[in-house]
Amino acid sequence: MKNENGLLEKSKAKKGFKYYFRRDWQFYSLLLIPIAFVLVFKYASMFGLIIAFKNYRIADGFWGSEWVGLDVFKQLFSKPDFVRAIRNTLLLNILGLTCGFIMPIVLALLLNELKGVVFKRVNQTLLYMPHFVSWVIIGAIAYQLLGKGSGMINNLIDQLGGERIPFLQDDLHWLFSYIAIGVWQSMGWGSIIYLAAISGINPELYEAATVDGAGRLRKMWNVTLPSIRPTIVTLLILSLGGIMGGSFEHVFALANKATTEFTTTIPVLAFRWGIENGSFSRATALGLFQSVIGLILVLIADRIAKKLGEDGLL
Repeated sequence: MKNENGLLEKSKAKKGFKYYFRRDWQFYSLLLIPIAFVLVFKYASMFGLIIAFKNYRIADGFWGSEWVGLDVFKQLFSKPDFVRAIRNTLLLNILGLTCGFIMPIVLALLLNELKGVVFKRVNQTLLYMPHFVSWVIIGAIAYQLLGKGSGMINNLIDQLGGERIPFLQDDLHWLFSYIAIGVWQSMGWGSIIYLAAISGINPELYEAATVDGAGRLRKMWNVTLPSIRPTIVTLLILSLGGIMGGSFEHVFALANKATTEFTTTIPVLAFRWGIENGSFSRATALGLFQSVIGLILVLIADRIAKKLGEDGLL
């Protein structure tokens, strides 16, 4: 028996990557498309970051444009719009993270408590659908519902004897509408990962809690949430990395001339400088600054998570 076990261990040790590649080459070949996508659109495109250190002109090209070093960044930091974009980006993303990160967890907990299979699946489908709808369509629907002049909700308020509310025509109201629409659009899709984590919880934990007399709320607090805590921490770290980013489509679809206080964000400013004004060097420098800050935030959040006893990402 010892000799047989020894032979099995040796045979397993000899099986390297070549053996598994020959056996499962069809599955490995499926990786070619996503790997090519990442290499072309994620890594090869990094070559364009050189524009941030040059006075780039399309006619001169990458190599013909004048090298100016950090002069573009100095100009960038001196622009009033830059400070405003940083403020608005942080404000919108922090508010969005605070509300948008909590709601998928709450939604996953509520969906997990539903007992009717058909009713549960119908609700999940309805909650996932907004994620697949374009922000252009969502923006059009928002103005049809929330518009001050002819919006459906304001028409109803007017018929009931109330005053029309400028949901999208006043800066402060626009801010709350922006956050609410963003949470509605993302919470259903965001709950999928938490539902998957909940499905992996050992049922014996719930049985033990039931024996101890725990109700549904107590099970959620003492069993479900502690069990999915690693997932929550991991997604929180990833979310913090995008706190300096934001969605260009989200802001652009809901923006209008009446609300300009919070609509100037980093993605919107990069679009204005790069596409509308043709200042490619400044727009690239802004994007590089945004990415570096995002990376720093991810590393800080990962380090804090490890100090608190979690696994982290790195």
